[in-house]
Amino acid sequence: MEILVMIGQLLLGLSLLVGLHEFGHFAFAKLFKIRVIKFYIFFDFLFPLPHVWNFSLFKRKVGETEYGIGWFPLGGYVAIHGMVDETQDADALAGPPQPDEFRSKPAWQRLLVMLGGIIMNVLTGIVIFSALTYKLGESYLPASEARYGVVTTKLGRDIGFRDGDQIVKINGRPFTEFNQVYDPNVLLGSESYYTVERNGQLLDLPKLPKTFFDQLNKQGDSLFVEARSPFTLAEVVPGNPAAKAGIKVGDRITQIGATPIRYYDELLRTLPRYKGQTIPITVSRAGQTLALPVAVSAAGKIGVRPKPELNFSTRYYSLGQSVPQGTKQAFSVITLQAKAFGKILKREASASESLGGPVEIAQQFGGVWNWPHFWTLVGTLSMVLAFMNLLPIPALDGGHVLFLLYEMILRRKPSEKFLENAQRVGTVLILALMAYVIVIKQVMKLF
Repeated sequence: MEILVMIGQLLLGLSLLVGLHEFGHFAFAKLFKIRVIKFYIFFDFLFPLPHVWNFSLFKRKVGETEYGIGWFPLGGYVAIHGMVDETQDADALAGPPQPDEFRSKPAWQRLLVMLGGIIMNVLTGIVIFSALTYKLGESYLPASEARYGVVTTKLGRDIGFRDGDQIVKINGRPFTEFNQVYDPNVLLGSESYYTVERNGQLLDLPKLPKTFFDQLNKQGDSLFVEARSPFTLAEVVPGNPAAKAGIKVGDRITQIGATPIRYYDELLRTLPRYKGQTIPITVSRAGQTLALPVAVSAAGKIGVRPKPELNFSTRYYSLGQSVPQGTKQAFSVITLQAKAFGKILKREASASESLGGPVEIAQQFGGVWNWPHFWTLVGTLSMVLAFMNLLPIPALDGGHVLFLLYEMILRRKPSEKFLENAQRVGTVLILALMAYVIVIKQVMKLF
C-alpha cells in the first residue's frame, strides 16, 4: 500500500508540475498569436523519437490545438509551430516563415515563450510556499528547548558529534532555533563548524569536510543529528507485540528488562538485543507503574510510535506577510541548488550522488499521504525544475534562451541546422542522465 501511495503522489506531483510548466510556454505562445499544435502532459511517443510508439491515453482537439495525456510519464511538451524541438526538426521548417510561426516573431517574444515554463514554475513555488506559510505558519524548535542534547546518526558521529552533546554555537555564534543546525548555508559552507557542550565543557568540533554535502546525499536525508527527547507513545499498532501485551497510547516506557529508558533512541538501541524474546517492559500510566511481558519481534520491534516531549513553537503570518516570506522560502531552494551546483563544479560533491530520479522523488513523498508534506515537496520541486531548466543546455529551455540571447546581442540568428544539431546533442545528454538515474543508479544500489 505504501508503494501505491508513493506512486500516486509522484504521478500527481509530476502531472501538476509538467502541466503548469508547459502551460507557461503555451500561454506566451497564445499571447503572441503563435500556433500551438499540441499540448501534452507526458509524451505520446518514445522520447526522444517523435515517430515511435505514437499513442496517447487521452486526447481532444480544441480549435487548432490537440490536448492530451501521453503514455510515457517522464515530462511533457507543447509543440509550437515553427520551432526546432524534440517534435520538429529543421527539415520541417524549410519554407519561408509564416505569420503564426515561432520563428517569424521578434526575438524578445520568442525569449518570453521559452522562459514561460520557468516563470510558471517560479510562480507556482511562490504561491505554494506563501499558501503553506499563511495556512500553517512556521513550526520550529527553540534552541533552548533542545536541552537534552542530540542523538546522532553515523554521519553525525563521523564529523565529531556524540549522543547527548548540546549544540551551543554555529560558526562561533549562538543560535535561536534548532533548525538552524541544518541551514544550507552552513552545510554548504567551506569553514562551517559547531560548538557543543559535552560533560560540562565547551568543545569546537572539526570543520565540516568539503565533501559533507556529498555524504548527506549518500545518506539519503539531511539529518545527521536530531534533538533528543523524552517521549510518550503516540501510537500502538494493533496486532503488534506492544498492543498484544496491553501497552497503550499515552504510556511512558521507562525500562526494558533491567535497562532504564528515558529517550526514544535508547529504546531503539535496546530492543534489538531481545530479538525473538519475551522481555518485561515497564511503563508508567496515570501514576501507576506496570511491568508487561512483551514478545519482541525477530526484527527487534514492538510496534510503537513516539510522541516527543519537546515544546515546539509556531510563527503565524498575515496574508500580506506570507507572500514575501513564501517568496523567500521559494528562492532559498534556488540558492541551495546553485550552491550545490557550485560544489559539483569544484568537485566537492559528486554529480552522480546529487542526481535523483523518479525513485528518489517517490521516496521523498513517502508512503503516507500528508498534504502539507506533499505541497511542500511539490513547491520545492517546482523551484528545482525552474533552476534545472534554466541551465544553458541545448534541449532545455536554458539552451534555447542562450541562443536567443546570442541572436539579440549579435543581431543574427544561428542557422536552423545548427539549432537542430544542438538539440540532438542536448537530447543525448539528457537521455544519458535519465538512463543513469532511472536504471544504472538503481542497479548499482543492489550491489
